[in-house]
Amino acid sequence: MAPVKIVIIVAVSQNGIIGRDGDMPWKLSTDLKRFKALSMGKPLVMGRKTFESVGSEPLAGRPHIIVSRSQSFDMPGVETVGNLEAGIERARVIASETGVDEVCIVGGGEIYRQALPLADVLHVTHVGTVVDGDTSFPQIDPVAFELIEETAVPAGEKDNYPTRYAIYRRRDR
Repeated sequence: MAPVKIVIIVAVSQNGIIGRDGDMPWKLSTDLKRFKALSMGKPLVMGRKTFESVGSEPLAGRPHIIVSRSQSFDMPGVETVGNLEAGIERARVIASETGVDEVCIVGGGEIYRQALPLADVLHVTHVGTVVDGDTSFPQIDPVAFELIEETAVPAGEKDNYPTRYAIYRRRDR
């Protein structure tokens, strides 16, 4: 089986914002459907705050590994680890056991910052707006990542903004 890839999935505004007050600063139904399609069946690695922003239970069909410094964080249906490295390692084991070739890093800001140097592929939804927020995504280094696919997506009926969906692949691996 091929090595398990580390994939980041993120939606980011033109000014680098990904979150505000523990939530996303937009409604993008089209992008949520893409997120589900990209991540279904694959282990998700996320921070505790991101998990709590998703809702009161894990997203269906995807094993969840939650990175938390809190020893007391315990939620049914998820695994908790103390740092990103442990989360990725556990996700790779689950991926191998279930026959998938990707683990998905899905937030938040600090997890993305730590994961970007480790990532093989980035699925980035560039949101066509500038917004205020308190959580950002690091700049994508064009020396490290090449844009391999890009699609303009007009705002759908349940979307606040148009988006540009882009896939970046690490150049040096």
